[in-house]
Amino acid sequence: MSLKFHVLPVTPFAQNCSILWCTHTHKAAVVDAGGDIEQILAWVQQQGLTVEKLLLTHGHIDHAGGAAALAAQLGVAIEGPQRAESFWLDQLPNQGQMFGFPRSEALTPTRWLEEGDSVTVGEESLQVIHCPGHTPGHVVFYSASAGLLIAGDVLFQGSIGRTDFPMGNHQQLIDAIQQKLFLLPDSTTVLPGHGPLTTIGAEKQSNPYVADPRYR
Repeated sequence: MSLKFHVLPVTPFAQNCSILWCTHTHKAAVVDAGGDIEQILAWVQQQGLTVEKLLLTHGHIDHAGGAAALAAQLGVAIEGPQRAESFWLDQLPNQGQMFGFPRSEALTPTRWLEEGDSVTVGEESLQVIHCPGHTPGHVVFYSASAGLLIAGDVLFQGSIGRTDFPMGNHQQLIDAIQQKLFLLPDSTTVLPGHGPLTTIGAEKQSNPYVADPRYR
C-alpha cells in the first residue's frame, strides 16, 4: 500500500485536516485545510513531502477557511467540493465573522468534483462520492487500495453530520450513508472530519443514527 495519511486537528473546532501522500513519489494532498496553515506546512516539510494539490470535502469554515491562503502560498490547485457547495464557499467571509475565525475570502475551487470523478495523489487514485445532506455539495474521498474513506462531516464514530444548517437535508444524509458508504467494505477505515477514526463495519452495526438490523 503506497497511500499513507496523517491527521492534524486544526482550528478551535478541532477539525481533522488530513494529509495524504504517495510513498513512491512523496507527493501529497492536504484535505480540508481549515486553518493553522503554518502547522500544516511545518509537518509537511518535516516529512519531506511535496504538496501537489488541496482537496475539500465541503465549504464550512473549519474545513475550508485556510484553503485559499495555503493554495496561494504553495502555488497549487484546489479540487472539490461538488458545485452545489458554492453556496457555502461564497459565505466564507460571513462564516468567519460568525464564528470568530480569521477572515477568509470567498473561494472558487480550481476544479469542481462530481460523483464518479477521481482525484490523484502521486500515483494513487481516490474515488469521489457525492454525499449531500450536511451540506449540498459535500463529497468524500475513497481509496480502495488503502481501504480508506475521508468522510468529512458525513459520518462520525457513533454519529452523523448535522443537518440543521441552511441547505441541510437529513434524509439525503441518511440515504448517502446507507446507500453509498455502507456499500464499501466493512474493513474500510473512516477518517471523519472530527473525532476518532472508525470503520464502515462498526458504524453499520452500532451507529444509532444509521445502523440497520440487516448489518448486525
